[in-house]
Amino acid sequence: MSFPYLSAIVFLPVVGLVIIALLPKPQPRTIRLIALVFTLASFALSLAVFCLFDRSAGAIGQIQFEDKLPWIPAINAFYHLGIDGLSLPLVILMTFLGVLAVLVSWKIELRPKEYFIWLLLLETSILGVFCSLDLVLFFLFWELELVPMYFLISIWGSGRKEYSSIKYVIYTLVGSAMMLVGILSIYFTTGNLNMMELAYSLPITSAKPFIPFAAMFFLLFAGFAIKLPVVPLHTWLPDAHTDAPTAVSVILAGALLKMGGYGMIRLCVTIFPEVALHYAPLLVAFAVVSMLYGAAVTLRQKDLKRLIAYSSVSHMGYVLLGIFALTQVSLTGAALQMFSHGIITGLLFAMVGLVYDKTHERNLDNLGGLARQMPVIVVVFSIAGLASLGLPGTSGFAAEFITFVGSYSSTAVEGIRLYTILGVFGIVLTAGYILWMLQRVFYGPPLDKFKGVPDANNIEKVCIFSFVAAIMLVGIYPAILTNVIKLGVEPIARLIGS
Repeated sequence: MSFPYLSAIVFLPVVGLVIIALLPKPQPRTIRLIALVFTLASFALSLAVFCLFDRSAGAIGQIQFEDKLPWIPAINAFYHLGIDGLSLPLVILMTFLGVLAVLVSWKIELRPKEYFIWLLLLETSILGVFCSLDLVLFFLFWELELVPMYFLISIWGSGRKEYSSIKYVIYTLVGSAMMLVGILSIYFTTGNLNMMELAYSLPITSAKPFIPFAAMFFLLFAGFAIKLPVVPLHTWLPDAHTDAPTAVSVILAGALLKMGGYGMIRLCVTIFPEVALHYAPLLVAFAVVSMLYGAAVTLRQKDLKRLIAYSSVSHMGYVLLGIFALTQVSLTGAALQMFSHGIITGLLFAMVGLVYDKTHERNLDNLGGLARQMPVIVVVFSIAGLASLGLPGTSGFAAEFITFVGSYSSTAVEGIRLYTILGVFGIVLTAGYILWMLQRVFYGPPLDKFKGVPDANNIEKVCIFSFVAAIMLVGIYPAILTNVIKLGVEPIARLIGS
């Protein structure tokens, strides 16, 4: 029997949290080291899987590293994990962010035992979503993520943390309820819960529908649209980001939002390709609204975390555009954009956390002239900002370029060229708010109240330089991921005739 790589990757953080829970008394340094060791182990295994992943032509559409065991025989549900070219980059993204989230949390002093338990459980739940190939298991991990997010925001957050955590729970539960109805409808129609069989070997469209296929599609889509999020279902995101602790914002922006985009591709487009084709013009229009509205509202923000949060709404619009342009190139771009946005926005939130930790200030009106006091922070913050606006040589440029090229060339959506051109205008707005933010925070005359504020320390440098290395690696050599992603999206493109 081969080594169960995926089960180990998903559940190593759980082993870590169990060890932390069993510690006889609070030992903050030991707790941090245990969390770091187990997240590093999960990340190392994900890199091993990336290196061992079969990239040959024969691997197109193939699920690799499968773990499959009987689970609930009465409903034909299995403990079924597996990855393909679509999910592998997201697994690497989450394990990478898991390590950096622990480093970002190194100074947590309030109830560190509980904090790291919830942080590790959050990592497992998101990894489980990306690896699950059974609909019931997928939904279980999807719901599990809600618990640690609620406690991490409501206990270790700031500002209106109780309001933000409850709002997140309400939005997520509404979306999850609709998604559960969609999953049950699929099961009542086919008696099957295997995602890959539903898409390829036993297509759902060959069965008599329990409810219309379009209804199943939109029930699933609603849950994913809230998580992505799509305007007008986005209002939970700025509040959650603003009041969450820094490490939670890093994971929320970096990986949790990607659950929505991944679900749209894995379930909505793959299982219901005809419905996706029919409603693609409507969903592309929503994508453009998200891109432009998110960027325009970002220009009005004064709080640094809220500014980055609204920028995520805009950038997730690029993902939605790439998905429902329904070409192989646009789907590849959307998948790459999810990875790229994860590392770029994760770095942006880490940098905002550093600025706040040093200055105790996030309001743009009260910041300025910090470049001399914190040269490392200003350089890395600038790199993250320029990557966000799509500077060539960064992962942001590679992802946005591929997405827009794939969308512009689509023949599946009427008027897609106009939508794409409007979407490109969002990059202009992005440049505006990024450059304006950098100027307000770091340049201008130095302020006396910030005299002597420290720069990043060694642990913080390790964390932020790791982000920069990932951004530059993917930007300079995007084929390191696109060669993997295409193995996952090519069969999906065939389903929709692209």
